[in-house]
Amino acid sequence: MRTVFEVSCEQTLKLVKTYRKYIFIDMIKTRLNIKNKILLLLVVAGMMVSCGNSYEEQRRFSRAERARLHKEDSLALKVAVMPTLDCMPLFLAKEHCLYDTARLDLRLRYFTAQMDCDTAIAGRSVEGLVSDLVRTERLRREGVPLDYLSSTNIYWQLFTNHKARLKRIDQLGDKMVAMTRYSATDMLTDRALDGVKTSAMVFRIQVNDVNVRLSMMLNNEMDAAWLAEPQATAARVAGHKSVCDSRDMKVNLGVVAFRTDMTKDERRKTQLKAFVEAYNKACDSLNHYGLNHYGDILQKYYKVNGKVAKALPKLKFSHVEKPLQTDIDAANGKKTKPKAEVKTGKKSK
Repeated sequence: MRTVFEVSCEQTLKLVKTYRKYIFIDMIKTRLNIKNKILLLLVVAGMMVSCGNSYEEQRRFSRAERARLHKEDSLALKVAVMPTLDCMPLFLAKEHCLYDTARLDLRLRYFTAQMDCDTAIAGRSVEGLVSDLVRTERLRREGVPLDYLSSTNIYWQLFTNHKARLKRIDQLGDKMVAMTRYSATDMLTDRALDGVKTSAMVFRIQVNDVNVRLSMMLNNEMDAAWLAEPQATAARVAGHKSVCDSRDMKVNLGVVAFRTDMTKDERRKTQLKAFVEAYNKACDSLNHYGLNHYGDILQKYYKVNGKVAKALPKLKFSHVEKPLQTDIDAANGKKTKPKAEVKTGKKSK
C-alpha cells in the first residue's frame, strides 16, 4: 500500500535544506550513473528554485494584502457597539446597508462590556461608540476628546432574584447588586438608595459583561442586577421582578459619541453625515415595522429566543439629537433644581 503525503513548497525547502548533505553522500555511495546523478541534481535544484519563488511571492502577497486591509480599516468609520437595544439602529443600518457605500464604510466593533468600548475609543481603534453619559464624561475628564452626536433610548431596570423574595429597595441590605463602576448603573444605584434605610450595607458587585450579568441572575448567583433591554425582558420572562426603573428618575443617559479630532477631518465629516442619514432611516424603519420584524438581527446580535423577542416592549427610536445639558450635568453628579414657575401676572384659567 502506498501512502501519499502532500507537502507545501515551504516544507519542501526545509526538507531539502536539512537533508541535502545526505542526498549528495547517498548519490556518491550508490552506483548511479553520471546521467542519473545529473538528472537528480537538476530535479532537486528545480524544486528549490520554483518553491523558493512561490514561497517568496506568497509572502509578498500576504504583506500586500495585510497592508491593503489595514488601510481600508483605517479609512472606515468604526463604532463600538453593545448587545443592548439602543444599538439596534446601527445593526439595522449595517445589515440592510442603509447608506451609500461610496460615502461610508461602516464597521461595527462588537463588545459585551462597556469597559472594552472605552478602551477601544481611548486607544483610537474606533472613532465612535454607543455608551452612557457617566462613562463618556469620565473619559472626557481622563483626556479622551469626545463630541456627543445623539442621545439614545436606553434605560435600566433593577431586577431582584425571585428566589430572594426581594420586593422593595429597602430589602437590599446585605445583598449583592450587579452593576458596573463609573457607569450609569453606578449612578442609578446611588439614586435608588438615596434616603433609603437598609438593614445592612448593600454590596455592589462589578459585573461588566451584560450577558454574564444576566446569566448570573438566571442562575440565581446574584440577588439583584441592573439590566437594559433585551436582557431586562429575558429576566422578566424568567420570573424576576423589577423594583426600580431609571425612567422614573427623569434622566436620559444613553449617548452616541465620536472622537473630537475625527470630526475636524473633511472626509470624516462626509462619513458622519452619511452615518446620521443611515441612523435616522433605521429609526424610521424600527418605528414603522417594530422590533420583531427584524428577528434575524435580534438573533444574530442579541441571541434572544422567540419567547423573549415576542415579549420585548415597544420602543420608540428617535432621530439624531444631542443629549440635554441637564442629563450631562446629572452624569457629572450635579443636582439640577426644577425650573421655577414663571409668574406672568395673568390669572390661570
